[in-house]
Amino acid sequence: MTLNIVLSGYGRMGKETEKAALAKGHRVVATPDSLADWQLMADAIATADVVIDFSPPDAAGHNAERALALGKPFVTGTTGWNPDYDYIRQLVARHGGAFLMASNFSVGVNILFHVQKQMAELLADAGGYRAVIEETHHIHKKDAPSGTAIRLANDLVATMPPLQRWENNPSTDREVLPVISYRQGEVPGTHVTTFTSANDVLTLKHEALGRGALAAGAVLAAEWIAGRQGIFTFEEVLGLSR
Repeated sequence: MTLNIVLSGYGRMGKETEKAALAKGHRVVATPDSLADWQLMADAIATADVVIDFSPPDAAGHNAERALALGKPFVTGTTGWNPDYDYIRQLVARHGGAFLMASNFSVGVNILFHVQKQMAELLADAGGYRAVIEETHHIHKKDAPSGTAIRLANDLVATMPPLQRWENNPSTDREVLPVISYRQGEVPGTHVTTFTSANDVLTLKHEALGRGALAAGAVLAAEWIAGRQGIFTFEEVLGLSR
């Protein structure tokens, strides 16, 4: 099925997503990058089947509200903002829309989430392991740690005692999971989780080679969510939530 897609936030990721969408035969009908654009492009936006959003964190919530009020499924990969899910549920129910937010649309990263959780459960049972997360991104990324690193960190805190919280700096406190962020050059994104004991080291690593994987995943999510109503996760798109 060919989709009419609105790309909300037409920066680097928006343009990369446009390439991925066009390559699969979809149409990009509007590329609003501001409130004025949403108003100027209203007629084109009205024809859309789905909105894919990679806008800045301070704009993502407003764009979600606009899309859902129009009954348009809203797929966002913007991190660094906290959706008001109660309000989003109300909008989805009132207007028959759908909402999906992912900290990372890479299929590989979502498999990393899945595998890390399984490994953390096994190591928690074994005992004696200390975890550290490191993430590296390009110098243009505004939020730190990345949304992906936060997801990885929250999963570990929930799984591995005696962890109680994570902090975005090195720490020797056994109750604190260190999450260390680096901003270097044009690095697309690298995430490393290291588990260290007195006897060995286990490492999980995902290294993005470009933005293409994120764009392809966002288009996949848009294809899946079109015609649905509700709030969903990218794990459901990939069948990893079962």
